[in-house]
Amino acid sequence: MTPGDNGASTPEDDDPFGYLYADGQARGAQPPSGGYGYPNSVSRVRTVGERSYGAQQPPQAAYGQGVPQQGAYGQPNAHYQAPETLPGGAPAGRRTAPPAPGRRGPNTKGLLIGAIAVVAAVVIGIGIAMINGNTDDDKSGNQAGTTPTQSQTSSPSPSGSGSAAPGELPKSDASALQLAGGATKATDVPGAKAAGGTYVGGLNTVGASVTWTVNIPEEGAYTLLARYNNPGEDQSMTLTVNGQKYGSGFNFANWTHLSDPAKAWTESYAYPTLNRGSNTLSLSCQPGDKCDVLLDQLWLKKGKVGRG
Repeated sequence: MTPGDNGASTPEDDDPFGYLYADGQARGAQPPSGGYGYPNSVSRVRTVGERSYGAQQPPQAAYGQGVPQQGAYGQPNAHYQAPETLPGGAPAGRRTAPPAPGRRGPNTKGLLIGAIAVVAAVVIGIGIAMINGNTDDDKSGNQAGTTPTQSQTSSPSPSGSGSAAPGELPKSDASALQLAGGATKATDVPGAKAAGGTYVGGLNTVGASVTWTVNIPEEGAYTLLARYNNPGEDQSMTLTVNGQKYGSGFNFANWTHLSDPAKAWTESYAYPTLNRGSNTLSLSCQPGDKCDVLLDQLWLKKGKVGRG
């Protein structure tokens, strides 16, 4: 047995590689059509999606038939046929795949209706919140208007009216009281505690007076205090309580024992009995009185407490 020959009883076509041997070629063995020397193998290049399954395929060369000779490198193969030229080949243009059945685009109408519903719900919620807020404000405003708070107090009365805040007794600048008979306001001597340093002078004249009307919460003994200036010898003026002369008068002694008017400001007092309600107190210069003083302030204390 020679290489490439399997015996007289075996056809040469049974050996797929018989064409490689000289005796096989002498018997007419030819390389099979297709690729790589395997029978019936076909190697054709097609564009993706171009092949139609189930369509009639082009006839293939029979096993053992001659294959076209390949041309020189770089030259086209005269026996090659493009897939488009074969029966059942791809058409000239590319086919567009049909849309999948049952699929539709997004439901824009449904999305729009949903968005409108959300916006409407937000607007309604804001409106309800605003109505509730206004209602709460109205309620709180009514409550504030009908019930006084603890910070509300009565307005203070003028210093010359003789009225005081609840729980306090009146106090007044002498210059704010009723002046008569030559009593006048002055500011020449420093040291007065009245507003603007204004005090009452001109009392050293018979008939000069200072009258103070006060409201008292209850009847009883009180201390009437006066702040004044006296740099000389002791002085005394007539005190009248509700039209009645009190004792021997009001003592304006020189308690500082100083001769400098700017440093001679001091205090004195008396113990009148006052009625509940309005009371009139008057300091006047009567015959026999010594009235050379400067009167700064007057105030009251409950009971007999003295100066301070």
